[in-house]
Amino acid sequence: MGLGDKFDAAKDKVKDQAKETVGKATDDKSMVVEGKADQVKGAVKDKVADVKAHLHEDADKRRSDDTEGSRVTRG
Repeated sequence: MGLGDKFDAAKDKVKDQAKETVGKATDDKSMVVEGKADQVKGAVKDKVADVKAHLHEDADKRRSDDTEGSRVTRG
């Protein structure tokens, strides 16, 4: 899940950098602004993917910690 999200975010950032560059080359200020705004969205997607990956790692670690070395006492 996290790797696909990272690729999606990277693709968006590259596409949006190109949009900004084209906007600068054609003196289209709205395209420049749109490209920059979309780059921010790509950066946010990237951070969200990182957070998801860390949450899944932590959850996996907790599951393995709970089962290793624990004793079950029955009364």
